[in-house]
Amino acid sequence: MATFVGFAVLVTALIHLYLWKRLVRDTTDPGRWRKVGGIAALVLALLVPATMVGTRGGAYWLAWPGYLWLALMFYLLVLLLVLEVPMAVGKLVLRRRAMVAEPTAAAPEPALVGAAGPADPPAVAAVDQPDHDPARRLLLARGAAIFAGLTAAGITGYGVRTATGPPRLDRVRIPLAKLPPGMDGLRIATVSDIHLGPLRGRAHTERIVEMINRLDADLVAVVGDLVDGSVAELGEAAAPLRGLRSRHGSFFVTGNHEYYSGVEEWVQEVDRLGLRVLQNQRQEIHARGGVLDLAGVNDVTAAGTGLAAPADYAAALGDRDPSLPVVLLAHQPVAAHEAAKFGVDLQLSGHTHGGQMVPFNYLVKLQQPVVSGLGEVDGTKVYVTNGAGFWGPPVRVGAAPQITLVELCTP
Repeated sequence: MATFVGFAVLVTALIHLYLWKRLVRDTTDPGRWRKVGGIAALVLALLVPATMVGTRGGAYWLAWPGYLWLALMFYLLVLLLVLEVPMAVGKLVLRRRAMVAEPTAAAPEPALVGAAGPADPPAVAAVDQPDHDPARRLLLARGAAIFAGLTAAGITGYGVRTATGPPRLDRVRIPLAKLPPGMDGLRIATVSDIHLGPLRGRAHTERIVEMINRLDADLVAVVGDLVDGSVAELGEAAAPLRGLRSRHGSFFVTGNHEYYSGVEEWVQEVDRLGLRVLQNQRQEIHARGGVLDLAGVNDVTAAGTGLAAPADYAAALGDRDPSLPVVLLAHQPVAAHEAAKFGVDLQLSGHTHGGQMVPFNYLVKLQQPVVSGLGEVDGTKVYVTNGAGFWGPPVRVGAAPQITLVELCTP
């Protein structure tokens, strides 16, 4: 943990050093404004770790300024890195123009030895033309800084509006070969990554519950990362979950953030609110004259924490009737590699936030087999919902918050 924190601090320092160079040093002359910019860069660099530590210690007032700057910092970094190529080309063009414009000294006239004549006029020193290159470089740097600043601010503002707005409701039909004909059309309201915490409270939960209840679903699946804090801090914010309605019950599996927030207390609290917590368990769902196995496993983060049993696919999926269709609730899509070994027909997951902030979605692909929407892993269908909340910056770009109504159907 200490190694990770040290690495994060080092990366943060290097990013702010780069931003200071591009936004302050390259755009100002030595003097007061450069000093002011340097102080601002230092304060913002310290704000990032202060926010990470402070919000976990209850200093929630740091959350909005700290996490907003984190998002703005990220997009400034991305945009300035993209601008490095055109900036380098622009500097090269300016350098060549300066070389072409530079005057060359004229060669001296040859003199005849011993020839008499009027005295040669005194040589006139060539007057150097003023070098406009530094001024043009400064203009180029300022133009890039203004463009990056305005664009990053615009993207961040759009992302805040998207992240804090109502979740998008998506509907997806997924055919299952083993689904009994009578269960065709069975609907599962699926939500993940609600992330109650410093920036999201009871009103966020109430809105999600209201949206789910309007769907009149057969089942409700909450697939992890409900909270970023303890029951004492967020129990009241989670309380509206008690009002979830469905024909055959509401179910919950743990996400990685539950293991950072007191997983044992949260399992008890969620159960008290009326959701069945599937901890490496399954339950038969009898509906419309058919039977479906609904299973759930603990998040893969549980392994090694000592806080709860690790994900146990054999306990949840072993020794069951293979003729029945099975839907697995697992927070992380990567669980599908193990689930496929047990013939899971469909896995419902979250965790990725759909990438939350483009271009993070490309990095998520390095860890998770499916980032958003419907995919397939080793023969098992995997549906990943974007999540209804956010983590860290209250910003979503390219991955709107989402609640999904999954409708099972026969092929």
